[in-house]
Amino acid sequence: MKKETLNIGVLGAGPIAQFAHFESCQKGRNVRLYAICDTAEDLLNRMKAIWQPEKICTDYAQMLADPNLDAVIIATADAYHVPLALMAVRAGKHVLVEKPLSHSMEECKELDEAATKAGVVVQIGHMKRFDPGIEFAKEFIDSQMGNLLALKTWYADNNHRYTTTDNVQPMPIKSENSRKSGTNEKENLERYYMMAHGSHLLDTAMHLGGKIGSLRARLRQMADMYCWFIDAEFENGAVGHLDLTVKIRGDWHEGFHIYGEKGTVFAKTYNPWFYKSSDVECYLEEKQQYLRPLSADGFTYRRQLEHFADVILSHIPQKGTNLLEGMEITKGMLAIKESLEGNKTVYLDQLNGTSF
Repeated sequence: MKKETLNIGVLGAGPIAQFAHFESCQKGRNVRLYAICDTAEDLLNRMKAIWQPEKICTDYAQMLADPNLDAVIIATADAYHVPLALMAVRAGKHVLVEKPLSHSMEECKELDEAATKAGVVVQIGHMKRFDPGIEFAKEFIDSQMGNLLALKTWYADNNHRYTTTDNVQPMPIKSENSRKSGTNEKENLERYYMMAHGSHLLDTAMHLGGKIGSLRARLRQMADMYCWFIDAEFENGAVGHLDLTVKIRGDWHEGFHIYGEKGTVFAKTYNPWFYKSSDVECYLEEKQQYLRPLSADGFTYRRQLEHFADVILSHIPQKGTNLLEGMEITKGMLAIKESLEGNKTVYLDQLNGTSF
């Protein structure tokens, strides 16, 4: 009989797991929270009491050895994403790994080879693809818009971000026994903001505009503000402008405009923790009409997980960010770094640098 539910193990019981992944596993129509793994026993026991998984463990290898486990969500510090994903795919488990995938092209290639050999699905957690407004825009671009002329997309985090999120998120349960990464990811804010936020911006640009051929970046830093303006050329001939600005003075500001042969897309995207779908208007010149979806279900983390399970259980095409796309995002971030260092346009297929 066809299996209808995917048994999920969540690795890491920190804030992102508590805010998004545990609830997604409970609410998802085709998934079950089968196991939670964390090295902090006190935190693990609290999560067991709240979320009631089938199993808990402090040993990741032990969780991976369980034949009833189908897939793993990796919700750990960025530096461990690929090493821990490698362990899972080599154990024959499917993987949904939090973004950013990696800071290293070598890591990405190693994971791609291992996943191909194991025949498992790996998806990177760029949950914005499962914003129903963005899904509507993607369908319009692919089916009705014709050739693309240009794409403008922006991602501007604001200085009141944590005031907002602290009000809408539950208080995270913490433990003094939680394993520390050994590195301070926020020590280099330029690198941290690019990987944490720039990876989302690049994913949206590539998802809607196509594969990027070249990038030329400028960066201005003032006080605690970082602003990247990035000119892009897409392989399909479209031109693009990407704006990544962190700690703007004002509200969260994210969205995109896309101009095409037969129409235009205008979109405003909200702070992801509101679980509110993007406001999207798609204008079709042939009918001289705007198309606008209601998109009531904005729980992108749950929708992302349900799709991941559908890919595995029903063998549907993967719409989430796959490994090759994750590698292109890593390559794009490296190209931005190289462009800034050399004050030049960088072609992604001629990239020199391989890691941050």
